[in-house]
This record gives sequence, structure tokens and C-alpha cells, in this order.
Amino acid sequence: MIAVPKNDPVHALVPHTLEEPILGAQDGPLAGRSFMVKDLFAIEGRKTGNGSPEFYAAATPATGTAPAISTLLAAGASLTGVTICDEFFYSVVGTNVHYGQPINAHAGRYVTGGSSCGSAAALAAQMCDFALGADTGGSIRVPASFCGLYGLRPTHGRIDMTGATPMSPSFDTVGILARDAELFRTVGRILLEGPGASAPIQRLVLATDIVDYCEASVDQLVWHTLDALAGALPDVEHAEIAGKDIVAWRKAFATLQGFEIQSTLLPFIRSHNVKLGPGIKERFEIASAITAGEAEEARETQRVVTAHLKSILQPGTAIVLPTTPTQPPERNIPDGASFAEFRAVTLQNTCLAGLAGLPQISVPVGKASGCPAGLSFIGWEGGDETLLDLAVGLSELL
Repeated sequence: MIAVPKNDPVHALVPHTLEEPILGAQDGPLAGRSFMVKDLFAIEGRKTGNGSPEFYAAATPATGTAPAISTLLAAGASLTGVTICDEFFYSVVGTNVHYGQPINAHAGRYVTGGSSCGSAAALAAQMCDFALGADTGGSIRVPASFCGLYGLRPTHGRIDMTGATPMSPSFDTVGILARDAELFRTVGRILLEGPGASAPIQRLVLATDIVDYCEASVDQLVWHTLDALAGALPDVEHAEIAGKDIVAWRKAFATLQGFEIQSTLLPFIRSHNVKLGPGIKERFEIASAITAGEAEEARETQRVVTAHLKSILQPGTAIVLPTTPTQPPERNIPDGASFAEFRAVTLQNTCLAGLAGLPQISVPVGKASGCPAGLSFIGWEGGDETLLDLAVGLSELL
């Protein structure tokens, strides 16, 4: 029988989580499965918090349910919880000064990663079968890596974002987290819309310049994993994808994200004089100062990056890279300079798919310095289904 969890051992759920499950259809490919969602999705008759008690207090109940949730309910899955996210989603750490910090069940000293932190924490603790979050700058991929989960950031626009609070619409996607590769694929295929572009992967390119930025433990895990998978994957080519330009790419992403936040989240924060938490407050201040000219320069960089990556990522080609360049930071470190550096180097791994609107999966491949770590594959536009199939194939080998 599907029920909401009576206990929350990893502090994954918001105070306004469900009291009773929203039951899915009695039959369907997800019948009997349970899922939880990040606190940014509309659920009919309920308020959304976006990681902010002040937003939740001012919100009105939704008049409809986000299509991504409705689709899963129609497929038989039951919704059993609403999960904590970083305040207004503006972090990849996985902490919230108002609601607290979810616990990483597989590495208790370390953060879960964010901003879909509660969804990842709940799933890693087996509180549900799969979870939904959102990925703008890495908010699915990073917690997937740190919590030992499968994570999908889809081709931009292939999963309906209606009813999910926008942050940076040029980059926002609904993302999926799962422990089991087969279920991961099933959920993905149910939610993906529009024509795909499936093709067998015949060429795999290792982004050596991205690997060069990684901590030694992550670097070693990448090479060990690729050695272990030799024969199961195409011969891996070594190539620089961005070279020294990766810093400019990362800055362009951050600039565009911040500029778009001026139109999405910042108006509420200003009109309600929201008291933001440390780190979040400073990032919104930086975002508020970005000019239209700076944004246009960043948009030109995005156009160059997109053309470059799409020239490489023709159907049948994928780029492989570590999902994150470091192990997760320890939980008890205050949000400050060290976390700023962590965000910067992490965004260098995650900005590629975001800038070009391409699909990316993170696959759990073991541990680096005792913490879970993920290997990522970036595919071509519409190649989501191929990446999901790849995840299942690799699960049988890892």
C-alpha cells in the first residue's frame, strides 16, 4: 500500500509536505511505484515554496497540477512527498538556512549537492522509488553524483516545464533521479515529449580538458571506470572540448542565468523584502547588477559554444566527463569562499549541456575518496532515449 513516509531520517521533506499520498492510476507502467518532487512544482490545491518560507506564506494554492506530475500519476505512480531545495534554487550545495540541510545517506559527513537536494536525499534513503527535480546549472546532475544515483537533464524543452517555477528559462529543465537504471529509463520515456533522435553510440569523446581540472580521486575513478568498460563502449577518443575557454563558458552561463533571474525570482524578493540566507543573498545581489550589454555578450558566447558542441555531437557521438570535478564538500563548512570556489569549478563541468540545451545523464560508477561519484555522458539534441538505454547497459557492467 502506498503511503507517505512516517519518518524522515534524512531531513528530506519540507514542513508543508503531503499528509496523504496522491494516488496514481491503478494500472500503468509505474503502478505501485512512489515518487517525490522538489518544492517548485504546482500541485492542485497546494502552495509551492521554492525553498523559501516567505514565498510559501505569500503564495496561493495552485489551480492545477504540473503536467510532469500528472503524467506520472496517470502512468500509475503515486506522489508521496514534497522535498527541500536550496533557497530559490540558487546553489549546487544542498542546504537551506530556513529548512535545514538534507543528509546524504551514502556519505553522511558530506553535502548531498543541490538544489534538488531533498529529492536526492529521499531517494538515496529509499523513501521513494524515484524523484523529480529541476536542473538549470546542475541541480539534478550534482546531487545524482554525490548521492550515487542516476540523473537526467533532458534536451531543453523535451519535458514539460509548465507548473514548475521558472528560474532561468533558457536553461531550466525538469530532471529525473532514480536508483534503478531500468526504472530511470521507464520514467524518462514516459516524460519525454516530441520527436527524439535515437541512434546507437558509435563514437565516444573524453573531455580531457575537463578531466584535467578534477581532483586526483575523481580523475583516477574516471580512468578506472573507462578501463573497466573497455569493450562495452566504443573506443574512447581523447580531445579538448573547451580548453582555456571553459572559464569564459562558465562565466557566460552564470551571467545569463543571473540576468534572467532579474525577471523571474528577483521581483518577488524585492517586493517582499525577502531575508535571504548567506551565500544566496550575495548571489542575488550579483545577479541584480548584470547589465543587458553583459548579457548580450554572454549570449554571443552561448551561440559560439552551441555551434561548437553541436558540430561534435552529431547523432551517434557522446562526450564523456566526470559529473563533478570534486568530491562533495563537508556539511559543516559555512557558505563562504570555499563554497564559491566549489560552485565555480562545478559549473565548468555542468555548463556545457546547459549552454547548448543538450541532454546529459549522470551514472553512478563508484566512490572517490569514500564518496559516491558519477560519470556523465552528454548526447546530441534529442538523444535522450539513447542515453537512457546507455544507463541501463552500463548498469549491467558496473
